[in-house]
Amino acid sequence: MALIVSDSSVLIHLSGINRFDLLKENYQHIITLPVVKSEVVDQGRNRPGAIEVKKAIDEGWIKIIEAKNKTLSQILKQNLHEGEAESIALAIENPDSLLLIDESEARKTARLYNLKITGVIGVLIKAKIQGKISSLKNELDKLRNSGFWISDNVYKKAANSVGE
Repeated sequence: MALIVSDSSVLIHLSGINRFDLLKENYQHIITLPVVKSEVVDQGRNRPGAIEVKKAIDEGWIKIIEAKNKTLSQILKQNLHEGEAESIALAIENPDSLLLIDESEARKTARLYNLKITGVIGVLIKAKIQGKISSLKNELDKLRNSGFWISDNVYKKAANSVGE
C-alpha cells in the first residue's frame, strides 16, 4: 500500500470547509511530520484543522513520522516552507507515495522528483466522482470564501473535469 504523506495545507483547508472526513474516507491512513503537526495543532490551536488533526492522531489514522534525509530537507528548505520541504523529503524516501500538497512552488519541486501529488482540489474531485459530495463548484466556492486562492482557470478545469 502506498504511503499518503500530507503537508499542512490540505489538512487545514479541508477542515475549514468541513470536509476533513474525506481524507479518512479516501485514504484511511495518512502520514505527516512533526513540523506539520506543530503548525496545525500546536501553533494553530484556534484555527481550522487543529481539533480535527489532533483527534485523527489520537485515533491513529494520522501518524507522525520524521523524514530521515536531513540533508535533503535542508536543501529543500532553501526555497520552501519547512513543512513543505520535509513532506517532500519524506515522500521521496517512500517510493510510490502520494503527496498531499497545495502550494504551487512546492508542487513544482515535487514534480522535479517525479512524486505523485494531489491537493485539496484533487481530493474534492475524487469525492465528487465517488458521489461523496453533490457539487464540486459549491466546495470550490467554500474554499475561495475561506481564503484558499483558486485561479479562474483551475476552477473551470476542475469543474469541467466532473461535468459541472
